[in-house]
Amino acid sequence: MCALCRICTCGDVFYHPRYPQLHVLRYDGDTLVGHRSNSRKKKVLMRVADLSTIKEAIHHNLIVSVQAYPGEPLRHPETMAQMAQACEEGGACAIRCQGLADIAAIKGRVDVPVFGLWKEGHDGVYITPTLRHIIACAHAGADVVAFDATSRPRPDGRTLEQTLHEARKQCECLLMADCMTIDDIRRAVALGFDFISTTLSHNKAAINTTMDEGPDIALLEQATREFPDVPIICEGHVHTPADAAAANQAGAWSVVVGTGITHPTSLTKWFVAAMQK
Repeated sequence: MCALCRICTCGDVFYHPRYPQLHVLRYDGDTLVGHRSNSRKKKVLMRVADLSTIKEAIHHNLIVSVQAYPGEPLRHPETMAQMAQACEEGGACAIRCQGLADIAAIKGRVDVPVFGLWKEGHDGVYITPTLRHIIACAHAGADVVAFDATSRPRPDGRTLEQTLHEARKQCECLLMADCMTIDDIRRAVALGFDFISTTLSHNKAAINTTMDEGPDIALLEQATREFPDVPIICEGHVHTPADAAAANQAGAWSVVVGTGITHPTSLTKWFVAAMQK
């Protein structure tokens, strides 16, 4: 349980600063409901995120991904919130973060939009893999919830179309499609996602990359050429300022940098490797 916002790692919420009138939040099927002191159930209503405002705020700007992996020294919501605040002070236009506790802690610390997700495992569909995960991220405070938009089978058996439809009905946050291929991007555009990213194009975790592996500029250029008015975000393997500039020049609506800014273990390894050549 997170000491900051009392959000359990299992996803149940025992008090949340955004909903102080509710004593307990829990899941009723795929719907998050709140219990008041008189034990009456009431579905929690979320504020509507303003698409035009967020689109304008992030246009040609830097989004920083603030995440730590399980077992790492920085894996703590307060630490992630402090890092997010530092990135905001450095000019980040938004923060991308993972896990309910981190989303809640960061949302309470920064003034820029929060792009939230919930990773479950490492294989297949693991980025906010089900409707339940999307709803939980929204209620934790995410302005935008990012989830896997590939055609791979989902753990709850829903299709991408069904997941998006139900998320629109139950959440008033914005939704971002994390894509792997140009076909994924085309499908996401047709379905009407608010934002689209190239997050999964390399099909491997950022922690397993080297500094020399750059972003998928070819996919980005193709996507922005086909959909020039869609906010397509470059994410994945943007490790240097030069990478970010190249993605910006290739037409990215905005650029996400994670490991290259907020993962000191990888940064240290890159320096060590360079000195040992």
